[in-house]
Amino acid sequence: MILKEYHTYLRLEKSLSDNSVVAYEQDLDKLLVYCKDNNIDPVKATYEDLQQFVYELFKQDTNTRSQARILSGIRSFYRFLLYTHRIDQDPTELLEMPKIDLHLPTVLSVEEIDSMVAHIDLSKPEGHRNRAIIEMLYGSGLRVSELVTLKLSNIFFDEDYMLVEGKGSKQRLVPISPVAKQQFYFWLQDRAGLDIKPEFVDYAFLNRYGRGLTRSMIFHIVKVLAADAGIKKNISPHTFRHSFATHLLQNGADLRIIQQLLGHEDITTTEIYTHTSVQDLRDAILRYHPSNKHS
Repeated sequence: MILKEYHTYLRLEKSLSDNSVVAYEQDLDKLLVYCKDNNIDPVKATYEDLQQFVYELFKQDTNTRSQARILSGIRSFYRFLLYTHRIDQDPTELLEMPKIDLHLPTVLSVEEIDSMVAHIDLSKPEGHRNRAIIEMLYGSGLRVSELVTLKLSNIFFDEDYMLVEGKGSKQRLVPISPVAKQQFYFWLQDRAGLDIKPEFVDYAFLNRYGRGLTRSMIFHIVKVLAADAGIKKNISPHTFRHSFATHLLQNGADLRIIQQLLGHEDITTTEIYTHTSVQDLRDAILRYHPSNKHS
């Protein structure tokens, strides 16, 4: 009964996607197995019980990122118990999250992005489409999943905004840049000549057969352009999103604004982009500090 209610809570109260709900429930299963093996009622589990569970995870050599994800799922479950008045105090409040090694995202320079754009052959039928795709990934910071599901009816050209559906079916308004808007107009002219299948009439980006693009097709487009531009970095469509955020931050944009543009629920997710500027700070010290100047 509780698990069914928790499932509904994840879907309706937290508005999580099907994949996210499955992930949360799978992580909770690990705790339920532990509680069953140790004759613990999960609803009555104490801070000490959960601390021991975390220790068992550590002994199983579960990596810190997986531990953090599992703990996040467990915290969600106890917040649900608190929300439904099944417990009076959340036993996970003082539970420490494992420290996660910081992996800085790969970022393209403006010059590298310009080089990729320059290698798009606009004489080909897909040329203007691919140019518009790159401009939207980099100019608006869209996720690849948001790009392939973008609808024409959700692009408001007069207001220069798009209504984007992100993770957990959460919608947000994202500005469309003048360059992206211009390239999209060019693509619309090419799009008009396609034999579009009825179920894809409202999709913004289509393949040559009048069907929606897949994530793998966007990956392929990006990989080919990077190779043509001689870029050796291991990049993906998401790299443009990282570059979008990093370049905004480097040019003085407020972190809260970047958070809203990216659709991050938690500001700590956005804060990773503050670390990408550390190298810039180091270079500035080496270049400008008196003690580092040589005669």
